[in-house]
Amino acid sequence: MEFVIEILISIFDKSPPLAVHIMLSIHRTGSGVAGVYTKDIAESKVREVEDRALQYGYPLLCTMEPI
Repeated sequence: MEFVIEILISIFDKSPPLAVHIMLSIHRTGSGVAGVYTKDIAESKVREVEDRALQYGYPLLCTMEPI
């Protein structure tokens, strides 16, 4: 849970209270929205999350979806 909060703060620029709120939503429902970005930025953020999760050994899934 702490790792997800750190990702939301450091990569998605969320405030700590908002990061906790999003993390709890993810915990309860299995998914959450970290933000709405252009395709290039979204791809970059997904890649950054995947790289950091791999680096720290967390099985974190981050995807992007069109709106």
